[in-house]
Amino acid sequence: LILYFINKCFSHFLPSPPPPPENKILVAQRPLLIVANKTATLVCNYTYNGTGKEFRASLHKGTDSAVEVCFISWNTTKISSNSNKEFNCQGIHDKDKVIFNLWNMSASQTDIYFCKIEAMYPPPYVYNEKSNGTVIHVKGKMGKTPIQTQEPQSAIPLWIMVTVTGVLAFYSMLITAVFINYWQKSKKNMYHQSDYMNMTPRHPPYQKNKGYPSYAPTRDYTAYRS
Repeated sequence: LILYFINKCFSHFLPSPPPPPENKILVAQRPLLIVANKTATLVCNYTYNGTGKEFRASLHKGTDSAVEVCFISWNTTKISSNSNKEFNCQGIHDKDKVIFNLWNMSASQTDIYFCKIEAMYPPPYVYNEKSNGTVIHVKGKMGKTPIQTQEPQSAIPLWIMVTVTGVLAFYSMLITAVFINYWQKSKKNMYHQSDYMNMTPRHPPYQKNKGYPSYAPTRDYTAYRS
């Protein structure tokens, strides 16, 4: 009894054991990666304090991580890797980091990329919270294919505009020539078809009896009697 009482008393003064490790994964990435030779190396550093033995690491493209570029999975004895058909990517696991190598990149692949680390087995399944990501900026032109497809599209409307303008100009000149010809003919016909008008002045009705000289000369009617 005395020993039991002593142990109870001293148990309050002894340090308590540390809490069990939290099953959590943290990932760190560099914010910007500039690519000048179409080749990029993205390093995903991570820390994990759980008991997992089988892991999977993947690289995702876009703000919503909609496109999985490539992934790598490993355990104590085996490593496997796979890549998206639209990318040339390979993942490598090295202690507390995963390295993603990308090559033959184009400017259209410039975007933000996120690393995702998952502890698959044994349970519980955990994965890292979304990091700030890495913006991969690929320098260079967008490529020859889009330029070749755009040239015919810009040339077709130009030829259509030139053709339509030429046709309209031709018809406008033709209509103008016909109108001028018709106007000239109408003017000539107007002169030839004008009627003769007798312009001989006559006495005003109120001046007949006032003794004014006549406006017209006296006609000799004897010439019509013979």
